Amino acid sequence: MSKRKSFVLRIDPAIFKQIEKWADDEFRSVNGQLEWIIYKSLKEAKRLPKKSQDKENNTPEDN
Repeated sequence: MSKRKSFVLRIDPAIFKQIEKWADDEFRSVNGQLEWIIYKSLKEAKRLPKKSQDKENNTPEDN
């Protein structure tokens, strides 16, 4: 099982509401949706660590 880092995120309530709706539309939790958004952004910017790029079969994108 992979380890996860926990942290507090302060976010505008209107933005949170939109993320919550988007997550619901895709049958994800808000946490899962945020993780997917961050992963997708890192991948597009080619900023994923080499280890993560090698594990394409086990990404938040698959959830």
